[in-house]
Amino acid sequence: TQTYVLLCLYSCSRQKAKRIALRFFPIVSWLPAYRFREWILSDIISGINTGLVSVLQGLAFALLVNVPPGYGLYAAFFPVLVYFIFGTSRHISVGPFPVLSLMVGGVVVRLVPDSTVNDTSTNTSIIDQERVMVAASVTFLAGIIQLLLGIIQFGFIVIYLSHSLISGFTTAAAIHVLVSQLKFMLQLSVPGYNVPFGIIYTLESVFSQIKDTNIADLLTSLLVLLIVFVVKELNDRYKAKLPAPIPIELIVTVLAALISHFLEFEKRFNVAVVGKLEEGFQAPVAPDIGILQKCIGDSISIAIVAFAVAFSVAKVYSIKHDYPIDGNQELIAFGLGNIVGGAFKGFASSTALSRSGVQESTGGKTQIAGIISAFIVLIVILAIGFLLEPLQKSVLAALALGNLKGMLMQFKEVGVLWRKDKYDCVIWVVTFLAAVFLGLDIGLATAVAFELLTVVIRSQFPSCTILANVGRSNIYRNRKDYTDIYEPEGVKIFRCSSPIFFANIEFFKEKLITAVGFNPLRILRKRNKALRKIRKMLKKGELQVTPTLKEFIRIDIDIYIAGAHEGFLEKLERCEFFDEEIKPSMFFLSIHDAVLHILLKKDTAPKLNKDYIINTSNGLRSRENTVSLLFPAVPLQPHRNH
Repeated sequence: TQTYVLLCLYSCSRQKAKRIALRFFPIVSWLPAYRFREWILSDIISGINTGLVSVLQGLAFALLVNVPPGYGLYAAFFPVLVYFIFGTSRHISVGPFPVLSLMVGGVVVRLVPDSTVNDTSTNTSIIDQERVMVAASVTFLAGIIQLLLGIIQFGFIVIYLSHSLISGFTTAAAIHVLVSQLKFMLQLSVPGYNVPFGIIYTLESVFSQIKDTNIADLLTSLLVLLIVFVVKELNDRYKAKLPAPIPIELIVTVLAALISHFLEFEKRFNVAVVGKLEEGFQAPVAPDIGILQKCIGDSISIAIVAFAVAFSVAKVYSIKHDYPIDGNQELIAFGLGNIVGGAFKGFASSTALSRSGVQESTGGKTQIAGIISAFIVLIVILAIGFLLEPLQKSVLAALALGNLKGMLMQFKEVGVLWRKDKYDCVIWVVTFLAAVFLGLDIGLATAVAFELLTVVIRSQFPSCTILANVGRSNIYRNRKDYTDIYEPEGVKIFRCSSPIFFANIEFFKEKLITAVGFNPLRILRKRNKALRKIRKMLKKGELQVTPTLKEFIRIDIDIYIAGAHEGFLEKLERCEFFDEEIKPSMFFLSIHDAVLHILLKKDTAPKLNKDYIINTSNGLRSRENTVSLLFPAVPLQPHRNH
């Protein structure tokens, strides 16, 4: 027996350890099942294409962070390696994302403002290093937060960031990206303003210096933006016919670097170029504690936005290709990726929809494509980064703007949301305006608070309707929406779409009174007044009655509750809610069951009772509120034969 118990414990321990390994190391489950002959070629092609895009986006998005472009390559490399081991999505491309880059850049500008930068190259280099340290520290802290949220199984937090909130927020971020890149397209010295209404101050600074625009940079950026936009449109229109999207970013970058180098744009036109890129990797560094203390709130915002965006994209591809993803494990994967990336002086990573689209549309099957894309970035870091030194920063700015089309097109959602759900539309507009004018950090907090407020408002003012039978079936819907309806005589079916609790009970009673057409409390007072008068007359002998006087003055109304949630009836019994008048028999599983019961009772009853059915799709919450629900209905009088 002891041997059997030991073997059982050993077996259970092995199974538990296996489950833990499969859960925290998803690579253990999918890599052994990799179909090498079927998938490897597709993953290689996809990885090369994605890697080239990652290089260019890493360089471009580094401008949003206000750090030298080369550090964007670190952000495009290290998180990919970590996600390969810990991630659950097979198709997203991990790396820099413009919204996150802009949020990190806001912290960088606030802690190391432009006003401290002098014209000497030595001071500029020192300031750049300080900014790199700020970006790395805030990224490291955001990674710690994501990791902790994943460990405590807090992945459900994404449900509080609705689609309308994320859409409005990313659209506002696209506006910030657009404005922030103007200084590179025009080559102007514009300080960063990470304060409420900072976007207005930035535009004011740009337009005040508009006469100092570098024409060569302006023309180059506009030409690149036009070419990228046209080719991307062709890629979208003919994606079914093209074997792979045209790598326009790569083509434009190579041509722009070559032209800038051989025509000596920097010397002849004084354009701003990428300059010398760091070769190889720097030693990992610990985050600056002083910086961490100043950016806790920013790190929380960055951590949540990074996860929300990545999980949303990953969910799209998981549904499309029919495989599961784990939100908590995604938090762990991105948390570890940002911890490692921050340690090696990268900045916050998530996923970019355009880059993930390249990885999936070019045939990527697994994160093997991600590893190959990281290998392409590695080659640039170690060997051929010098080829990008003559590239104009205005070209990178144009490439960053070229990736904003999808986010800017989200303006179309406003009209759709207004027709679909006005609350969601208002959330979108408030989120957009708050994020644009108050900044991304304060704007996000404002948007989440407003969204939670709308939840309270929806619960406090629920939708209440009168239902009718549709087509003589067992289906009951809002009588205003259908023409072929049947309303049983003497029966009124009232439906409340929200749980009934202290905040909405008065609203519920008002709607119920409006639905039946009179105030039952007023009738109750009249009944009591009449009862007192009858008793007085009986006492004086002015009125002679039979034993059924009580039936005459009693208002004959029956109340039924249908569709209460599971466990509600048991809760009422524990609360000793039922008595001689209010019995469990008043509850029915469905509206149709209650109606059939009423009709059957009408056939056998000596007179016509007036019946009211209350449909509670979400149930009630307390005895006090339930009494408030039922009591006004007891003395109801018939109204227009209903």
